[in-house]
Amino acid sequence: MTVPQYLSIATLFGMMALFIWGRFRYDVTAILALLASIALGIVSPKDAFKGFSDDIVIIVGSALVISAAVQRSGIIERALAKFAKRVTRVRSQLLLLTASVGFASALVKNIGALAMLMPAAFQMAKKNDTSPSVFLMPMASASLLGGLITLVGTSPNIIVSRVREQMTGHPFGMFDYAPVGLGLTLMGLIYLRFAYRLLPRDRRAAATMGEALDIKGYITEAMIPEGSPAVDDTVDAFLDRHDREVTITRILRAGMRSAPHDHTHLRAGDTLILGGEPDALERVIARDRLKLEGEDREKADEDDDDEVGVIEAVINVGSQLVGRTAARLALQARYGVNLIAISRQGEHLSRRLANTELRAGDVLVLQGPLEQLPSKLRDLGCLPLAQREMRLGVSKRSWLPIAILAVAMSATALGFVPVAVAFFAAAGLIMATGVLPVREAYDHVEWPILIMLGALIPVSDSLRTTDASEVIATWLSSTAATLPPWGAVALILAAAMAVTPFLNNAATVLVMAPIAATFAGDLGFRPEAFLMATAVGAGCDFLTPIGHQCNTLVMGPGGYRFSDYARLGAPLSLLVLLVGTPLIVAVWPMH
Repeated sequence: MTVPQYLSIATLFGMMALFIWGRFRYDVTAILALLASIALGIVSPKDAFKGFSDDIVIIVGSALVISAAVQRSGIIERALAKFAKRVTRVRSQLLLLTASVGFASALVKNIGALAMLMPAAFQMAKKNDTSPSVFLMPMASASLLGGLITLVGTSPNIIVSRVREQMTGHPFGMFDYAPVGLGLTLMGLIYLRFAYRLLPRDRRAAATMGEALDIKGYITEAMIPEGSPAVDDTVDAFLDRHDREVTITRILRAGMRSAPHDHTHLRAGDTLILGGEPDALERVIARDRLKLEGEDREKADEDDDDEVGVIEAVINVGSQLVGRTAARLALQARYGVNLIAISRQGEHLSRRLANTELRAGDVLVLQGPLEQLPSKLRDLGCLPLAQREMRLGVSKRSWLPIAILAVAMSATALGFVPVAVAFFAAAGLIMATGVLPVREAYDHVEWPILIMLGALIPVSDSLRTTDASEVIATWLSSTAATLPPWGAVALILAAAMAVTPFLNNAATVLVMAPIAATFAGDLGFRPEAFLMATAVGAGCDFLTPIGHQCNTLVMGPGGYRFSDYARLGAPLSLLVLLVGTPLIVAVWPMH
């Protein structure tokens, strides 16, 4: 071995040691690895930053924006809710949730699919009076498996496609991963349907600040438009259809206010005074396409490009709101904010929002330009509450992000444009059409992941430029010399699965894919099966909470401990190895 080869391998092991140590965040570790590679001369200064212009960075960043838009639309969550009412047993609910998140992960990045469906898991757990931990870790595992189905489901698939293009001139297509990914996903769903019992039942998440506030009794005002599913419903049927998560305290019809009776029929044009938790109110308004009070009202002193959002705030003693109504104060005209909902401890409010006399201690949901809301709150004498997600009063265009995603996937599947161009265009359209506000789009881009990718691409490429990947592949080849072809594929799959708990999954592929490709060449095999094994292995970290963001995402809400992951994940990892190897060999010829 030459000195550059030793240095390249030493840098790789040093980087892995830093990842395992965990002293630095993964993006900082990648930067240190890049700086070390430049200092040692294995990466030239002119090539040091080529990774940041790579298609992978564009595709991953764009996929995150698209995923956030689909998540924000709530369309998948609402579709799932239609089936959830008929599913009451825990095992059946678990299968519904894991199947939904698994197949949704094929369309959007798996972390986004999981985030979309976690609220449904909390709702089901609450109805069953069980811990969300029964659902969350199996859902995270299903999202990892579902991400293997398409090119954009997870970052490793994109990186492996690029390596194949460099080797053969042909990248993997959008659905080339589907035969293997679907087989593993179905296997995983069957396993999770029964294996959830391996998880401790006593795991509970620590209470959040939002939960500590325990603000539940909001009232809001919404009008029934023509074509709404609520038209011609009786009050009783309306409440039953929404699992009685909300209440109707008053019905306003033709300027008259009346108390609701069970057999009162709702009509188009009726205004309902609804009470309930913010999430429940949001779901009811979205499902029945109700028109929230003030959502179309023109906003004073606001530029067209101002981003509108909502905030929870409590009325302070001495506020000018005390003893006055929103109508009397001309809240929207004078301050440019809309009153969306009110909560008052110990009281069930029934008057219209604009006519409700406000008191100190009332909690308000106010809508307005996000940049101006802090100053507006000061002017009004209100204090913002601890931050929590609040979708009530946030406008959404449910089908548009799905349509944009479908066009992008079709364009790449039919070969009209490269993946990077299609997804960059889709992300741009999502922001330009207002489906996802620009501020929110940038918030959802995982910049540390992009920094890590940009920094590690030249570092991993140093294995190729110094021929160190050939040295490692030769060693693996000698190890696999006595193995049958399927054994060689299993070796690469097992190696990738062993490495990914300690590295980020994208980093695992950046390191392992060139080695796997060279390994295949040394054995005289085609590279596709070995690259596919690398993608599957890197995408299947079920053993730790740190190897993939999906596992990390559920750790806090599920109240899990580090050791809980291996209980469910070790048998699943073995099944992936046993089922994935013959699937890969059957789909991708070795010669």
